[in-house]
Amino acid sequence: MGIAILFAVFGVLLLIGVPVAYALAAAALATLLYLDLPSIVLVQQISAGTGSASLIAIPLFIFAGEIMMRGGISERLISLASSLVGRVRGGLGQVSILSSLFFGGVSGSAIADVSAVGGTMIPQMVKRGYDRDFAVNVSITAALVALLVPPSHNLILFSAAAGGGLSIADLFAAGIVPALLMTVVLMVTGYAVARRRGYGVEPFPGLRAVLTRLVAALPGLGLVALIFVGIRAGIFTAVESAAIAVVYALLVTIVLYRQLRVKEFLETVVHAARSTGVILFVIATAAVFGWLLAYLQVPAAAVDFLQSFAHSKHMVLVMIVLMLLLLGTFMDLAPLILICTPIFLPVARAYGIDPIHFGLVLVLAGGLGLVTPPVGSVLFIGTAIGKISVGESMKTIWPFWLAGLAVLLLVALFPEMSLWLPALLRS
Repeated sequence: MGIAILFAVFGVLLLIGVPVAYALAAAALATLLYLDLPSIVLVQQISAGTGSASLIAIPLFIFAGEIMMRGGISERLISLASSLVGRVRGGLGQVSILSSLFFGGVSGSAIADVSAVGGTMIPQMVKRGYDRDFAVNVSITAALVALLVPPSHNLILFSAAAGGGLSIADLFAAGIVPALLMTVVLMVTGYAVARRRGYGVEPFPGLRAVLTRLVAALPGLGLVALIFVGIRAGIFTAVESAAIAVVYALLVTIVLYRQLRVKEFLETVVHAARSTGVILFVIATAAVFGWLLAYLQVPAAAVDFLQSFAHSKHMVLVMIVLMLLLLGTFMDLAPLILICTPIFLPVARAYGIDPIHFGLVLVLAGGLGLVTPPVGSVLFIGTAIGKISVGESMKTIWPFWLAGLAVLLLVALFPEMSLWLPALLRS
């Protein structure tokens, strides 16, 4: 009965529009009262939920990404991408996809990606004669690449939700090949849609312009190398790399680019603080929810349930993916990771599924929910920028969404795609 109360209260509150963090806390409190457990447990677990030292990396990476976004790096990355792939059919759409890959390595956030790249590219595409739905759809699906490349906040969050025993360096390395695959598949899809709609190409600016733009963008791209190589080589921890990323971002945007003025810096601090507050509040309330899941032995029940009819790890992965896709339609990615990791990770381990591989599947499956209604935050931002309704976007997004689903299934069914690079770097 306790399990039913926990999920019923949470589900009802979500359906009536209560924010996720409040729904988590209220569901936990109702279950504690039903179980006749002291309500002080709620406060204790909420406090413990943000006590992990590894979580310090998240606000620091958010701050570094905000600095780079407001300090001129997004424009330089878009300019570089334009010179590289603008000549492909549907040139500006291709630029948006490649720019999202570049900027994802700076921001680590799909929302920041669609805000920065989409905020620039969607109006440009509309101005050049591209349909609004195409401009929005290509931009919001491309933003999902940011979930997979360093310094992905969500991979750090998965490591914390898994108990902190998983290597963040391995998670970062595991996401690179799937991110590149997602980029290529979306570019092929964008080419096919652009060709059917008769979109043109961008003129090639010349090799000299390409080299000039590459040099201008290298300091921003250097942040990715700094984070990944530093953590992978054991030079510093994830938290230390996040702190160094902030210092590096400040040096690049203030000293080199000279675009981050006092006003922009103060706006950056405020926006980063707000984003951090929202994320940490969700983490804190999800901690007590997760504690109750363990107390009520939900993970063990999930293992027994799946073992009753699932006889292979591939079948289990497909079933988990389907459940995550369903949950992702009405739950944002951060709470999805925090709630589903303690439930499904023990199931994955029971079937011999590598936790690093499972983390990539979980983040990518939950990421597809960011571009589907009714709670798709990336979808809402993209449609707001493109000035179209969610319904208009949904009518034509299916080629891009199916492309993302195809990548998800490939990553899920062929673990070597995510595990090859971490194993190579460890050897």
